[in-house]
Amino acid sequence: MSLLTAAAAACLVCAQANAANTCSARSGPTVAPVVELYTSEGCNSCPPADRWLSALKSRPDVVGLAFHVDYWDRLGWKDRFASAEFTRRQSEQQSVNGARFSYTPQVVVDGHDRKDWPRANVGNERAKAPVSIELAHDGANVSAKIEAGPDAPLRLAAYWAVTEFGHRSAVKAGENEGVTLDHDYVVREYVPISAWTVQRGAAQKLSFTPSVAADPAHPRKVNLVVIDAASGRPLQALGLGC
Repeated sequence: MSLLTAAAAACLVCAQANAANTCSARSGPTVAPVVELYTSEGCNSCPPADRWLSALKSRPDVVGLAFHVDYWDRLGWKDRFASAEFTRRQSEQQSVNGARFSYTPQVVVDGHDRKDWPRANVGNERAKAPVSIELAHDGANVSAKIEAGPDAPLRLAAYWAVTEFGHRSAVKAGENEGVTLDHDYVVREYVPISAWTVQRGAAQKLSFTPSVAADPAHPRKVNLVVIDAASGRPLQALGLGC
């Protein structure tokens, strides 16, 4: 782990009080890597990408997001994590990440389509973050405070994503028939936040209550990604795993 990565990871968890079911976290000084994977249990070229994403669990600074798309469901196996909403997101993001069409597995790192994902170097030489994020979990609610620095664009947007870890599926039909698949960073809920105009010196506050109940068998994170409203590029991201 590089010194920058270690410093960013050290900033992630600022306080935790499990007895009161509250905890908080703050983003680090550099932009956290945001790694999106568009995948499906019905796609036989997807398991290597699933495993590649799972290997990033050793990197606490990485915000990983596995969006399971539903266009493979008609080919013999229905992916229980797939959503038409995630399929729409993949299509809508083509103008941002440079992809010319939707495909699986698709890896997007920091807003860039990475067809060379097996060789992608995630997180090296991170840029200074123009935005900072604080997250606090109190009971069922997660609150956010977003502060924009002098280099931040005037219009920001964001999205929440709830991810779960440690899922396993025994696939009984389709291209992966007979294969047991392991999944991490599975997006269970995705909520976009409309753009707002930055008020210098004033924090933007957001609140989110996940609709998906927590499952003790599958640890989860509540993630917030702040983006440039004009370009869609991630400016900072943070996951809260408590």
